[in-house]
Amino acid sequence: MEEKNIPTVYDPQSFEKKWYAFWEENKLFHAEVEEDKQPFSIVIPPPNVTGQLHMGHALDNTLQDIQIRWRRMQGYNTLWMPGSDHAGIATQIKVEEMLAKEQGISRYDLGREKFIEKVWEWKHQYGSKITKQLRSLGASCDWERERFTMDEGCSKAVREVFVSLYEKDLIYQGYRITNWCPRCNTALSDIEVEHEDSEGHLYHLRYQIEGTDKYVEIATTRPETMLGDSGVAVHPTDERYTNLIGKNLILPILNRKIPIFADEYVDPSFGTGAVKVTPAHDPNDFEMGQRHNLEQIIVLNNNATMADNTGKYKGMDRYECRKQIIADLKELGNLVKIVDHAHAVGHCQRCHTTVEPMVSKQWFVKMESLAAPAMDAVTSGEIKFVPERFTKIYINWLENIRDWCISRQIWWGHRIPAWYCDECGETVVSRDDLHSCPKCGKTMHQDEDVLDTWFSSGLWPFSTMGWPEETAELKQFYPTSVLVTGYDIIFFWVARMIMMGLEFGKEIPFKHVFIHGLVRDSQGRKMSKSLGNGIDPLEVIEKYGADTLRFMLITGNTPGNDMRFYWERVEATRNFANKLWNASRFVLMNLEGFDKNFKPSQAEYTLADQWILSRYAKTVTEVTNNLEKFELGEAGRALYDFIWNEFCDWYIEMAKARLYNKEAVKERQIAQYVLCYVLEHTLKLLHPFMPYITEEIWQHIPHEGQSIMVAAWPTNETGKIDVKAEQDMTTIMEIIKAIRNMRAEVNVAPGKKSEVILQFASKELQEVLQVNAGYLKVLAAADPITVLEAAEGKPENAMAAVVNGVEIYLPLKGLIDVEKETARLNKELATLDKELQRVSGKLANVGFVAKVPADVIEKEKEKQKGFEEKRTAINERLAYLASL
Repeated sequence: MEEKNIPTVYDPQSFEKKWYAFWEENKLFHAEVEEDKQPFSIVIPPPNVTGQLHMGHALDNTLQDIQIRWRRMQGYNTLWMPGSDHAGIATQIKVEEMLAKEQGISRYDLGREKFIEKVWEWKHQYGSKITKQLRSLGASCDWERERFTMDEGCSKAVREVFVSLYEKDLIYQGYRITNWCPRCNTALSDIEVEHEDSEGHLYHLRYQIEGTDKYVEIATTRPETMLGDSGVAVHPTDERYTNLIGKNLILPILNRKIPIFADEYVDPSFGTGAVKVTPAHDPNDFEMGQRHNLEQIIVLNNNATMADNTGKYKGMDRYECRKQIIADLKELGNLVKIVDHAHAVGHCQRCHTTVEPMVSKQWFVKMESLAAPAMDAVTSGEIKFVPERFTKIYINWLENIRDWCISRQIWWGHRIPAWYCDECGETVVSRDDLHSCPKCGKTMHQDEDVLDTWFSSGLWPFSTMGWPEETAELKQFYPTSVLVTGYDIIFFWVARMIMMGLEFGKEIPFKHVFIHGLVRDSQGRKMSKSLGNGIDPLEVIEKYGADTLRFMLITGNTPGNDMRFYWERVEATRNFANKLWNASRFVLMNLEGFDKNFKPSQAEYTLADQWILSRYAKTVTEVTNNLEKFELGEAGRALYDFIWNEFCDWYIEMAKARLYNKEAVKERQIAQYVLCYVLEHTLKLLHPFMPYITEEIWQHIPHEGQSIMVAAWPTNETGKIDVKAEQDMTTIMEIIKAIRNMRAEVNVAPGKKSEVILQFASKELQEVLQVNAGYLKVLAAADPITVLEAAEGKPENAMAAVVNGVEIYLPLKGLIDVEKETARLNKELATLDKELQRVSGKLANVGFVAKVPADVIEKEKEKQKGFEEKRTAINERLAYLASL
């Protein structure tokens, strides 16, 4: 125990960094394998090395840290595995932009090897930024075990999984339609594409029927792709076209013959019922092309310019080409009309460029056989989603899953472990690097592509524990206990971890998936650079402290739901920290003569002692139960209510008389004991939420142990629950509040004593009040206190209130200056009348009502109603004073 008190002012900057350094230096975050201890483990959702701490990270990691700190205090062997993700496309773009800005060069000027060196340099220089920021938040990760998705161990796991899936015939190469980003110059998986509604056009074109002067009308949103058309499809039962099936059309501009064919995919009620088919540039057309053996004609280059086979359009940007083609079709008489058309357009999630569906040779994972056990693990309850409603979203996605395109045409990432022979064309997938062909002995070269970032992220729960080696960490900490993540990456990450965990870890990767929502601004908008509404958590930490930010995020949060960020709530939470700080200072100031070996007997406790110990015991149960249910916000709210409303506002005030009376040694010791016991144990309950302030205070008050972080979580406190004491104390508190309210109504000076007359519904209540009358004298300035027998008449000229079977009377004679109070109320009434006249005038003004928004009128009406109610109350008070 430190001798001195905590400083007068709560200043988190003065101690937060100090305690984090203390925890790290003493290895309090570190977990060793201890087979006799029950494990609790979490793997951090690895932030991108390009990342900077944002509010989503702050929420996500606070939720994890609360659980880790709580379970650590419960005695579990806790591991919170930290690390970061190499973030293939995002990192490559960042480094390319840096090279262009600083040196005016591209990655192609450097070549692959030198460019990768530059990315590693960038990673070493900037990649640890976000993990340093997580430290300022108070994250108690086991930093000695920090991992990176491209470190040696994770890379070995990635190669092992790829080769194993290939050997099981679950990875294959094929020509498929993929989403192609012309800016990132790579294929994207379906879930890396964001669809946004866009105002576009539907271009109606006509294709001539071969050998006739008749035409078939089709409609398209992308006329530039007509250069790659290899057919027109109609529904087999569409009578408009049955006589044309099997005939040819002449493709305008190119004058190429293309067939009319029947396919049930076509919706005869949409458009003209005839659909142009471009197998190389549309996923549905691709499938029809496969069924009807149509040619795949690629008319776009990787950078979204027109390909060499497009004649005069060669090299044009896709949108420039669109304008030119429409002009040419109009001139030829093949443009029927252009109509406005709103439709969803796919954009690259990383750079927001409009993606192009393109046929290309890619690597794919067959998903069907991997998805089935991943569904079973959740439907059987082996893995539980919190909240449960996200189960449906997860299952729905897996039921409709498509094969996963895992190859990316970039340089930064895990390079695909496939080698091609330059001589005989042999393809070999290998765990080891190859240089010569096993078939002909000639030189081999490795596939240029890298794996989708989510491929390595999908292995994170077991690759970080040392898999494919059979490590002690895997044995103790896998499966992990809970995964905490946002609902936006259930498909990207959660589903893939479950699939990979079951396939390779042979077990589920985690038992619970705890889903949280987004942190939005005060208007409910997503925080973004474009809106300029982002709030930097580090600024909040700098100004208010990490504890304030953490507790604010938690108490505004319910599982799975978005929350709004309000600065007012930050201020309110800071006030809570201040309240706790000042209460702790008060306790420390009154510990002179404290005997740590003294413990009162049950019979020695006052009613206030019994009440606060009972309320504390119930708070232990409520906080623990809510943490078990992942209701972290409710647990935080319970602590807030107990600390502010019960411990600070009531118990401390009730204990003051005993603390200040140094003559009554025993009574003072009992008050000191209860204050210290409740404060120390409540700090333990609060520690997972607000780690810094609780450590700072705990180190000053009487305690045992090195740190509150490793102190035991309060348990077995139910013996302190005393329902009768709570009922009796509640009645006393309600009486005190009623007296205070009545005094406030007539403006009694705070220090002025006032007579209080009480009449009880039962003798039992009367006895309780008579024994504990001191609380009314101290906290309600009630003196003298007179008890009326049931048969006695009610006092006259007294204010009255009834609570819990007790009638309370406050005689007004001599309590207030009737003349002075009447003058004050009349003055207030005059001011109110002016305000009421002003608002009523506005609302009666037709011009004002016509031009202002409805919400402004509503606010003015609310003001009017409030003024009228206040006016009525003042008039009633004046009438009452006149009767005295």
